[in-house]
Amino acid sequence: MQLEEVLADLWAESADLDRLVGGLPADDWSTPTPAEGWTIAHQIAHLAWTDEAAHLAVTDPDAFKASLEHAAANPSTYVDEGANETAALPPDQLLTYWRETRAEIAEALKQVPAGEKVLWYGPPMSPTSMATARLMETWAHGQDVVDALQVTRQPSNRLRHVAHLAVRTRDFAYLLNNRTPPTEPFYVELTGPDDQTWTWGPDDARQRVTAPALDFCLLATQRRHRDDLAVQAEGADAEEWLGIIQAFAGLPGQGRERGQFG
Repeated sequence: MQLEEVLADLWAESADLDRLVGGLPADDWSTPTPAEGWTIAHQIAHLAWTDEAAHLAVTDPDAFKASLEHAAANPSTYVDEGANETAALPPDQLLTYWRETRAEIAEALKQVPAGEKVLWYGPPMSPTSMATARLMETWAHGQDVVDALQVTRQPSNRLRHVAHLAVRTRDFAYLLNNRTPPTEPFYVELTGPDDQTWTWGPDDARQRVTAPALDFCLLATQRRHRDDLAVQAEGADAEEWLGIIQAFAGLPGQGRERGQFG
């Protein structure tokens, strides 16, 4: 998929979340979310903070390398520090800040020369992959906001980006968990929101995963416990992957408790 297409979907995903939080009373921004210690303000602050980090990675790689060193020295607190600082802003200022940072990173990604990759907290990424990662984060942290407010949102075909990133980062998830990635390719078949079939990998692969796209994405972003989802594996390696899958960079998360959302 072309960068412009991914950026358009990122913009739409951000706009959906913006409409949800933009109409909240100021007091509601302090509503706790399923992420321990994080309010709705923290969720939006994290998106803005990460947008700013991505912008730095694109525009000033040397400065971003310094932030990588800080992250490596404080792996368990680095993300929380950024969210805590920005979440202290008044809601209207925080919302404006997020709108500015997401516009800036979108424009910056368009300027990356063809063939170049951008440094990141995981492996270096192409501009298209970076935009996909920003969409994944926006969707995932948007899910935390939705859960905090106890509302529902209609799944969209933008889930395909989230699923694609999860599939592409299979080996990274293994390495993060100090495991050796399988040598065999997996076959992943998902059913999209409009009953489309999305597939990755060879049809004859012995290791297979099938699921509704929404369930797969909730698992890959660790927003639901696997026991609460209709995600099926065939093969020991596929089964193992579903236990450690993560579409995001950074330390493996704790996920969600079984039955936490009904």
